[in-house]
Amino acid sequence: MTLKSKNIETILAEKRIFKPSKKFQRGARISSMKEYSRMYEKSIKDPEKFWGKIASELVWFKKWSKVLDETEAPFYKWFVNGKTNITVNCLDRHLDTATRNKAAIIWEGEPKDRRTLTYSQLSREVSLFANGLKNLGIQRGDRVAIYLPMIPELAISLLACARIGAVHTVIFAGFSAEAIRDRVLDSESKLVITADGGWRKGNVLPLKQTVDEALRECPCVRNVVVVKRGQGEPFPCHIQEGRDHWYHRVIDDAPAKCPAEPVDSEDMLFLLYTSGTTGKPKGIIHTTGGYMVYAYLTSKYVFDLKPEDVYWCTADIGWVTGHSYLVYGPLINGATVFMYEGAPNWPDWGRFWSMIQDNSISIFYTAPTAIRAFMKWGEEWPNKYDLSSLRLLGTVGENINPEAWMWYHRVIGAEKCPIVDTWWQTETGGIMITPLPGCVPAKPGSATVPFFGVDAAVLSEEGKEVEAGILSIRKPWPGMLRGIYGDKERYKQTYWSKWPGKYFPGDGARKDSDGYFWILGRIDDVVNVAGHRIGTAELESIFVEHPGVAESAVIGIDHEIKGKCLVGFITLKEGVIATEALEKELKEWAGKKIGRFAIPDKIIFSADLPKTRSGKIMRRLLRDIATGRALGNVTTLAEANVVEQLREKYEED
Repeated sequence: MTLKSKNIETILAEKRIFKPSKKFQRGARISSMKEYSRMYEKSIKDPEKFWGKIASELVWFKKWSKVLDETEAPFYKWFVNGKTNITVNCLDRHLDTATRNKAAIIWEGEPKDRRTLTYSQLSREVSLFANGLKNLGIQRGDRVAIYLPMIPELAISLLACARIGAVHTVIFAGFSAEAIRDRVLDSESKLVITADGGWRKGNVLPLKQTVDEALRECPCVRNVVVVKRGQGEPFPCHIQEGRDHWYHRVIDDAPAKCPAEPVDSEDMLFLLYTSGTTGKPKGIIHTTGGYMVYAYLTSKYVFDLKPEDVYWCTADIGWVTGHSYLVYGPLINGATVFMYEGAPNWPDWGRFWSMIQDNSISIFYTAPTAIRAFMKWGEEWPNKYDLSSLRLLGTVGENINPEAWMWYHRVIGAEKCPIVDTWWQTETGGIMITPLPGCVPAKPGSATVPFFGVDAAVLSEEGKEVEAGILSIRKPWPGMLRGIYGDKERYKQTYWSKWPGKYFPGDGARKDSDGYFWILGRIDDVVNVAGHRIGTAELESIFVEHPGVAESAVIGIDHEIKGKCLVGFITLKEGVIATEALEKELKEWAGKKIGRFAIPDKIIFSADLPKTRSGKIMRRLLRDIATGRALGNVTTLAEANVVEQLREKYEED
């Protein structure tokens, strides 16, 4: 079936439906569509009553005076005047129960070193480091940048910042020095937490060296805390006297108890930067109370968390998925979280499956990109291992194609595990559209139905409900972003200006006859590559910084493994000759400036780029060229012959 609207053209014809098994339903937290519908209706009709009741399940120093304040919309406030601390709910509330001796984090490093921290031990580690941060002058409201590999100290760092009311901003450990610099400067971070290195595919990432390079232009940073991940070579690490401090010495000098700082519900918990179409990353603000409540409830119901579960979210904590569903949400629910440092194919393609077997993982949450890689590597790898401990599977980060969903269901889930295909964003703070595993029948490729409190709709450009169009959220929800750091106007324009009073996530969608949502991808020029959301404008500006480049355009096209890959169209300056060596140089340039995940699969050199008469590059036509589709309307082109020349050049390459 082909569906068209003013904004969307898509082909979808998925008829398969998978109901939860009777066995799963019997033990599920929500086991019937009737129960889901009843709760959903309450959450939409009376959100204040619904969310007030949920929030009351958590610990507050002072109860809120009002659940939702809409007077300054779109700057909504949740749990107004409430005082809490998210770490009290992640840690303290479990310490008077049997959970105190339960594993909070089971960690495995890429070289197969291991650590387990109980809730009691994790609480102590967090208090030690929280006091260490205070000894280094960090106070409530200060921003702390974190650039760490996937080691326990990364989770500890988040919690330690939250413990004292400091704001953490985690920077993915694959980012370059320039990317670190930009985020540190924008957030005005006073302290950076890093490590001497981290393991990835058998190699050591020189994290401290990268931070040193970044901080040459960051006068706001007064101190750097360095976690010792390795010993000697290949972990070279320069310590700058007076500025740099070893993590183990910071905590050695600190008291073992740190009372949680009571913070306001609307105090900032963290900043997380996400790429946008303007080229400048956006510092997304999440505050304490609403985010805490939403992370708690989505984790509880979407993953059907039980005390006996060992839960593994494979996302890096550098992304919002790691924040919400590796650290905060599961810990508030008292879950046991598995955490892994390295690559899924090191030392071989069976690494993930061996860890599921050896740790009796029961819930597995990963990206479609990873699933497509698993498919490519072959079924023989998961078939070598006992995956019978798995009872629930999840996907996150981008759309999952039905073929990958079916492979996941059959090979990994043994046709017995429900799959929760979750749609949400950095900005939403938590899962927005998802099947609840005990009651919602799944359709491969569909995110299915809205979570509680999420008033989702598919709208036309004019704001009317349509079958296929643009996704919108029509009511505020607790986990929502509270702004863009330092730019209130950009926040309003980016997310709230398309339709008055409605949130604009920037994704196309369709809604089928069963009320299921199908997410159709971005409608702007932000491309999701291997789970990394990359603004093409940011990449384009990086290429133009190269001394040989006059102009650039970057697009995303479908890729068998990554979901999307990047293609760069480059116009060179006069006298600069296009060579294979230059193509290689430009790819390395992108890797150095942004990160290796941002390297285009292909670079096409062109004398010109297709532009409108007003000078705007027509990326739609570039996508048509790259995918071999028939070209659309070219009447607005300044020079129509450019398109044909580019197509010939693309096919030659």
